Amino acid sequence: MALTNVLLLSQIAGYVICLILSLCIAVPMSMHQDEFSGHCLLFSGGSWRIEDGQLDVLWASEAYCNYVIVVGVIMFIVSCVQIYRLSVFMYKGIDSSFLSAFLEAVGCMLICGFAVSAAIMVTLGFMSWCNTIMKRFPSSCEDGAGQDIDKKDNIVTKGFYVQIGTTQFGAWAAFATWVGLAVFSLLKVCRYHQLQNIQVSMYRERQRLVNEGQSPPASAAPLEE
Repeated sequence: MALTNVLLLSQIAGYVICLILSLCIAVPMSMHQDEFSGHCLLFSGGSWRIEDGQLDVLWASEAYCNYVIVVGVIMFIVSCVQIYRLSVFMYKGIDSSFLSAFLEAVGCMLICGFAVSAAIMVTLGFMSWCNTIMKRFPSSCEDGAGQDIDKKDNIVTKGFYVQIGTTQFGAWAAFATWVGLAVFSLLKVCRYHQLQNIQVSMYRERQRLVNEGQSPPASAAPLEE
């Protein structure tokens, strides 16, 4: 029971962290798209005009930002469900079944894949944008924040560095946390498997003892006259 409580508490804490990190992914990215008039800076580039210092942006697909937002929303929903579900288990002093623990482990590994793909996408996409920005602001990509660099598309650049940086942190931290949750779920599956093997061994030993107890005693040899 002590091990069960430790695993449950660890899982609940992990899902609470994932809930917070999911907001760090979805909210800043949504704010970024709103300020960029629906455009997504991930993997976007362009060229600077010499005459007025404006950036002719070659916008990448909005699907990059939308994917990251969807991943954050999925994490938020799953975390809320799991926090409620595991809290009920903790309150009642019970735990999930072998099947639900196995499905939970598979689900955690799937979300790990979503999280790492979103993290890589944000990291590489942001680097591509910053490479373009630093052609005019060579000291730091952050220097481009707040600059009126694209009047044509009517974008607001004052918060992009903090917003994408927060999303990047949230995505990588969420990936690490979901890996931990996957490990906890696998530990629970292994413990159930071990208990099942012990129960099978005990049942076989009990059947052997019962069969030995029911076997008739060997007949005594006849006495010689």
